[in-house]
Amino acid sequence: MTSEESQISEELKGCYENLIVIDIGANLTNKKYGRDLDSVVQRAKDAGVQKIMVTGTSVRNSKEALRLTRLYPGTIYSTAGVHPHDAKSMVDEDMWMELRQTASAPECVAIGECGLNYSKDFSEPHVQRDTFKRQVEMACELRKPLFVHEKEAQDDLLKILDEFGNRLPAVVIHSFTGSVEQGLKYIEKGFYLGITGYICKDKSDGGIRRLLSESILPLDKLLVETDSPFMYPNMRASKLPLHVKDSLTERSMNFVNRYCTFQRNEPCALPAIVELIAGFLGRSPEDVALATAFNALKIFGLSQ
Repeated sequence: MTSEESQISEELKGCYENLIVIDIGANLTNKKYGRDLDSVVQRAKDAGVQKIMVTGTSVRNSKEALRLTRLYPGTIYSTAGVHPHDAKSMVDEDMWMELRQTASAPECVAIGECGLNYSKDFSEPHVQRDTFKRQVEMACELRKPLFVHEKEAQDDLLKILDEFGNRLPAVVIHSFTGSVEQGLKYIEKGFYLGITGYICKDKSDGGIRRLLSESILPLDKLLVETDSPFMYPNMRASKLPLHVKDSLTERSMNFVNRYCTFQRNEPCALPAIVELIAGFLGRSPEDVALATAFNALKIFGLSQ
């Protein structure tokens, strides 16, 4: 760790010393972290991020995520799944056997990122549905939660999940960016919503900000994630309501823009996202941190 990184770590410790949070979705196998992953993990710890779930999006990527759990035991956990964009890659049974073997490891705490995405055509919709169904079945058999990706495909996704009835494990809608109406459908099903730095970009009248400010999304169904290196929480660029901006500390706004270098989001940004969510909820950051950490521990069975 360089002297500058050491200074950053010390400042982070003072910035969020009262918050303990869990990042349920970070893409730390991304090549953007290839040279400094140790420092990324250390900054996260210094910021109060005690556990990080690294997302698997393909067979190969899921195996790499599992490898990271062995390098950072007790801090990093993994998921194993095939993203809908990669659904067409599951061409033979050997790949399914590899995925199941990876998903069966105790350090792998969820099946996914899996689901449906009709906004892009990387994989045909019928291929996405078939691949998703097999992963839902795997989650039911292994009794592990589902980590779900959905874009412009809610009706089909809910139809598939309904087919599994009472067998269905806990369902987490990863990186939710939808409308209040879409959020309500998930909440009514008992699903959990993962909120990211997208809250900075959401300018709609009926999106995530309203879900929070009108207390439509209850704390016991809320989870927090960075989706690193994506969903950068650009607090300076966002037009935040005055009451939310007033609830943020100047340090939290400075820290995101300084420490997430070159617009590369990191797990250490999670406490600032928690502060932002707390501002919209009208709750303290400590309340949100405690509730979301409890939810994550309960759903994913993370060892304490």
